[in-house]
Amino acid sequence: QRDARELVNADDPRVIELWNLVFIQFNRKADGTLEPLPARHVDTGMGFERLCMVLQGKLSSYDTDVFAPLIRAIEQASGKTYTASYAPDAHTDIAMRVVADHIRAVSFAIADGQLPGNTGAGYVIRRILRRAVRYYYSFLGIDQPFLCKLVPVLADQFDGVFPELKAQQEQVARVIEGEEKAFLNTLENGLRRFDSLEVKDGVISGKDAFELYDTYGFPIDLTRLIAEERGLKVDEAGFEKALQEQKERSRAAAQKTVGDWTVLADVDDVAFVGYDTLTVDDARIVRYRTVKTKKGEEYHVVLDKTPFYAESGGQRGDRGWLTVGDERIRVLDTQKENDLIVHVVERLPANPEAPVRAEVDAERRQATSANHSATHLMHAALHRVLGSHALQKGQDVDDRRIRFDFAHFQKLTEEEIAEIERIVNEK
Repeated sequence: QRDARELVNADDPRVIELWNLVFIQFNRKADGTLEPLPARHVDTGMGFERLCMVLQGKLSSYDTDVFAPLIRAIEQASGKTYTASYAPDAHTDIAMRVVADHIRAVSFAIADGQLPGNTGAGYVIRRILRRAVRYYYSFLGIDQPFLCKLVPVLADQFDGVFPELKAQQEQVARVIEGEEKAFLNTLENGLRRFDSLEVKDGVISGKDAFELYDTYGFPIDLTRLIAEERGLKVDEAGFEKALQEQKERSRAAAQKTVGDWTVLADVDDVAFVGYDTLTVDDARIVRYRTVKTKKGEEYHVVLDKTPFYAESGGQRGDRGWLTVGDERIRVLDTQKENDLIVHVVERLPANPEAPVRAEVDAERRQATSANHSATHLMHAALHRVLGSHALQKGQDVDDRRIRFDFAHFQKLTEEEIAEIERIVNEK
């Protein structure tokens, strides 16, 4: 036997941190010197699952009663037995632990309102889900949506400490099931494509890794994981290059070829007065330009002050007229470009230095504003009918129509649509 204190901070795999103490006493300044804080504190944190592991005499948190309900459910569904092996080739046990861990992470996140998606936090949820699907598909012999069936087990276990999951378990299960179905449809073909890749010097090319990502929905960390299982590596720099090239192609497809501004006056701060008036009689053009687009040419004008509202927050920009000298020119749209309010006009005036009368189409502005207010009523109605997860993701509002994008896991039923309409119309 030996003194276990000698193993602390020695990178010994048998030693884990159960409970930490942080003594907050000094403030480190920019030059590196330490100055005493006016009040000193001890910050402490304990790992609940690690404490269970120690008290129950287990070698891993996965072997405690915290994970037992999920492990039992996975055993029953797969027909396989969990042996608590941590050998690198114990694929069945590894898969059970991955599934048990990942279903907890995604269920709590979805119950908190974060849905799977293609970007940001939503993509993190999707990656975790797809990693779990791949494990149960490859090592547990399950080829149908399965994670969703574990949600009730988890909800029952944590009902006393996380009632939000219990209250939303049907919704959470449907979201997860939809994600599983979508990935299972491409997973088999993706794995088959993986098997057929031409691997040189034990490295999967960045081009092939990007194909798996772009065509089959394999997150790069999933490709890396499968590669490691087979003793291979991934050219991740090549993958990032292919990914950036794709983004550049997408951006280029939407880009305009923009000509230089003709500047008549240096004005840094364009005044917007459209909340107070819809007509300005003494404006002047401070810059203008012609812009080439795929559809032809656009003409842009910037005024020193304007009543025209620029498109923002999903509400379309104002339309109206500019009277420049003796010319009456229609304003087709209003956009924001950095600090500039850009009026998209049907043509450039013959004399851009002439005085300008700017006049907003008042009837259209009023209708657009009313529709914009309606989106707030619609958002509240969606929360009432569908739940708090139905978060706004975007909108497009003008005088004739509303397009409201929101997060939900399935197509609305006719009954749900009718109820949402009823609530909005009552307001």
